[in-house]
Amino acid sequence: MRIKEQKFLLPDGREVTIKSAGPEDAMKVKLHREAVSAETHFMAREPEDGPFNLERIKEILGNIAESDRDFMVSAYLGDELIGDLGVTLMRPHVKYLHRAYLGMSIRLMYTGMGLGSFMMKTALEQAKANGFEQVELGVFSDNDRARHMYKKMGFKEYGMNPRAFKLKDGTYRDEIIMANIFETGGNE
Repeated sequence: MRIKEQKFLLPDGREVTIKSAGPEDAMKVKLHREAVSAETHFMAREPEDGPFNLERIKEILGNIAESDRDFMVSAYLGDELIGDLGVTLMRPHVKYLHRAYLGMSIRLMYTGMGLGSFMMKTALEQAKANGFEQVELGVFSDNDRARHMYKKMGFKEYGMNPRAFKLKDGTYRDEIIMANIFETGGNE
């Protein structure tokens, strides 16, 4: 599905368009993800993993655009994609239909400006509207900025996968498992 387009103002007054990336944006998504992977170790991929597959990205974005529940929250500054957030059904099995997984990336030069919080707020509202009861994510244990923002947005830490990531320098990072469980009034 595609979200309703919105605007966000950066502190310097530049206007960011928040909308869903679709298959027509596959090249922008590819370039964005490759750039973010080169800027920080907080992404699952390294530049050495090779370029992202453009056709696969196009297929995934097409499937999300046609979905009743999955969606993208993408941030564009002019024609450039500077932020990418996806919310997808965890698994298409009855016992999992209440759960969504969230992945997010923002270009380093646009972090710390409120854009991530705006994108996350938009995503959580849409996830609730789409019938999800909880949104889950994994974050690097040393990504303090992201962990702080996630907690501010209602996520709680529920577990840890030790040594989930091995960096190029041979050191390890744990993955912190977080979830935002919406109030449903049902049994927990």
